[in-house]
Amino acid sequence: MKIICLMENTVGNELCRCEHGLSLYVEMENNTFLADTGAGELFIDNAEKLKVDLTKIDTVFLSHGHYDHGGGILDFHKINPYAKIIMQKSALGDYWHKSNEVEKYIGLDPGIREIKNLVLLDGDYSYYEKSFDFNLNEMKNNGCYFEKEKNNKEKIEIFHLSIGKQEELKCWPEGNLVLKEKKENQYIQDRFVHEQYLVLEERGKTVLISGCAHNGILNILNEYNKRYNSYPDVIISGFHMRKKNGYTEHDFEIIKETARELKKLGILCYTGHCTGEEPYHLMKEIMGGRLQYLHCGDRIEIES
Repeated sequence: MKIICLMENTVGNELCRCEHGLSLYVEMENNTFLADTGAGELFIDNAEKLKVDLTKIDTVFLSHGHYDHGGGILDFHKINPYAKIIMQKSALGDYWHKSNEVEKYIGLDPGIREIKNLVLLDGDYSYYEKSFDFNLNEMKNNGCYFEKEKNNKEKIEIFHLSIGKQEELKCWPEGNLVLKEKKENQYIQDRFVHEQYLVLEERGKTVLISGCAHNGILNILNEYNKRYNSYPDVIISGFHMRKKNGYTEHDFEIIKETARELKKLGILCYTGHCTGEEPYHLMKEIMGGRLQYLHCGDRIEIES
C-alpha cells in the first residue's frame, strides 16, 4: 500500500505548496482513491508535481464536512467528473467556527449537492475487491455490506460513530468547543456525527485513516476494537490538538494521556494538519518512533 500526502499545513517536498488542509492519495493493489481534497485547488497542482494522475481516480472519501478537507471537491470534479464523492449526508450541514473573536463558516460549498456522482451515506459501508458499485436501494440502517470472499487480499470499509454526551468521551479535544453547527439560527455544539473513518486492509496490514479525529482518536480506536476485536497496525490522522491561543494544563494532560495510550497500543501513527506543533513534540517525547509527522509531499509505503 502506498500513500502520498497531496496536502498538509507544512511542506516536506520542495515541489509542493501547502495550505491549512489535508488530502491523501492512496494506492492499493486493486484500488486507487483520495481521502479528502484540501481547502481548494492547490492539491491538484501538487498532485501534478508528484506525478499523481487525478483523472484516474474513481472515488473520493470525505472524512468530515469542513472546508479544509472538502474545499477542493468542486475543483477536482472539474478535472474528473466521473469519480464518486462519498461522504456522510450530515457532512452537508451548516458548520461554523464560533467564538468571542471569530464567527466563520467552515462547512462545504453548497454546490457539492449538485454533483451527479455524490454518494451520501447514513452510517457504515463495506465493500470488497473492486466493488465500488453503490446500490443505495439496498442500503439498510447502518449501510450495505458485501459478502466477504475467501482469500480476499484487500478490504475497504467506512465506519461512523454515533456520539453520546461529550463528558462520556475519553480525551476529547477541547479545541472542538469553538466548532458549532447552526440549526434554526442557533449555534449548537458540533457532535461530529458527520465524521467517518476509512479502514483499509491489504495482505494482512490494517490502516485507519481519520481526517481530524474530532471525536478523539482514543474513542475512535475504542469503537474500532469493538468492531474488529483488534487495533489497526497504522493510523494516519490529525489529532485536533492545535490551539491558537495557548494551552491549559488540562490540554497538556489530554495530549500526554493520548500519547501514553497510543504508545501502549503499539500502533504506528502518522499525524499532522490539526495536531499542532507543540502537541506533536510533546507526544513525540512520549511515543518516540511510533509517531511520525506527515508533511505535504511525503510518501508512506506500508508493506505486509
